[in-house]
Amino acid sequence: MNAENFGSSERLVTAAYVRQGAQGRRAHELRLRALLEQGKCPEDGWDESTIELFLHELAIMDSNNFLGNCGVGEREGRVASGLVARRHYRLIHGIGRSGDISAVQPKAAGSSLLNKLTNSVVLDIIKLAGVRTVTNCFVVPMATGMSLTLCFLTLRHKRPKAKYIIWPRIDQKSCFKSMITAGFEPVVIENVLEGDELRTDIEAVEAKIKALGAENILCVHSTTSCFAPRVPDRLEELAVICANYDIPHIVNNAYGVQSSKCMHLIQQGARVGRIDAFVQSLDKNFMVPVGGAIIAGFNESFVQEISKMYPGRASASPSLDVLITLLSLGASGYKQLLKERKEMFSYLSSELKKLADNHNERLLDTPHNPISLAMSLKNLDENNDVAVTQLGSMLFTRQVSGARVVPCGSVQTVNNYTFKGFMSHANDYPCAYLNAASAIGIKKQDVDVFLKRLDKCLKTSKKEKIQI
Repeated sequence: MNAENFGSSERLVTAAYVRQGAQGRRAHELRLRALLEQGKCPEDGWDESTIELFLHELAIMDSNNFLGNCGVGEREGRVASGLVARRHYRLIHGIGRSGDISAVQPKAAGSSLLNKLTNSVVLDIIKLAGVRTVTNCFVVPMATGMSLTLCFLTLRHKRPKAKYIIWPRIDQKSCFKSMITAGFEPVVIENVLEGDELRTDIEAVEAKIKALGAENILCVHSTTSCFAPRVPDRLEELAVICANYDIPHIVNNAYGVQSSKCMHLIQQGARVGRIDAFVQSLDKNFMVPVGGAIIAGFNESFVQEISKMYPGRASASPSLDVLITLLSLGASGYKQLLKERKEMFSYLSSELKKLADNHNERLLDTPHNPISLAMSLKNLDENNDVAVTQLGSMLFTRQVSGARVVPCGSVQTVNNYTFKGFMSHANDYPCAYLNAASAIGIKKQDVDVFLKRLDKCLKTSKKEKIQI
């Protein structure tokens, strides 16, 4: 209520009580004012009542919620189900306009404000997480793969002759298909084995650029977050090469926001060389439903070009989800989650090493990977990949999700390109192994239960091997 309505309320309720209620309302409004003025994630998280009040205030600014609204167009924010309307807080118009996902909608001032605030708050969090010189970003209602495709399609207009994308190999289908879907030919650069780690072959990247011609290359497509024993690409070296040859550089930072090391690599790469855009998932970094990503960069105009490449309006759901989450957590809450994740990585690493030693296996030495770990499975059954695969099935049926069991020598074809040793990021990795990751939101209980079930599964697998 405004001041006039509070004044009128004093006719019905004691003035002192009304003033007290007005002060309570004022406390909520001060939070909203700070968010609107600063555009930053609040240091302390908001309670749900403040968030819901804010969303209601935004919703009544949209034309579909105007009292007496008369819509005669084809897109009037009509919703048949009240349940669906409530699920979206009656923010029905989505974000953007037909020519620009970041543009303001005349019919939807509230939804447009939601979009602008979300992008501003997310930019603040990216800076907080370590990429302090990022200049612009926007939330897009597509997962990481399609968001990468949007970046490549934007570059097509800048480099019309280009047909190749240089891609240090990472065995994850969506990032490979993102290049195919955009109409480009991936040039796969095999990784080099250094100890247990698979690392970027910088010499091979530069040799391939010289062989193909820089003008024929759309970009270098590198990766930060990945499954061990693959480790983040050598971003600084790649960024320098891109700057030297005037080639764009797109980074797949899928779940790297939660890692200070991954974010540091991006910051350093932009400092010493060239990074045009980096893409990260909403669900993996902010614990929201799948369906959104953040495209960010160091050149504000290029990020705007990407947003204008998105055809049509877009769903506001990913923006709404991440804004609610970050307002709920606050900057301090998100920083605490990052701290806890790092602590759990150390705990998972030490405990998984103990378990590996007990089973005459070893924790692979991958110090450059800050999120994922790998444990060898050499002694499970060196000559029988079926036993290795069965271990993965045993874990899954025992409700262990996310652990990956990688046998040796599996072959898979993706869009007519055959990968030998698929999932291991190399043609001939020396051993089969199991992956486990310490991602944001993981708890000590998750680690303890996983290790207990893994131990039991390994013992069962050994017994079955002896009986055979």
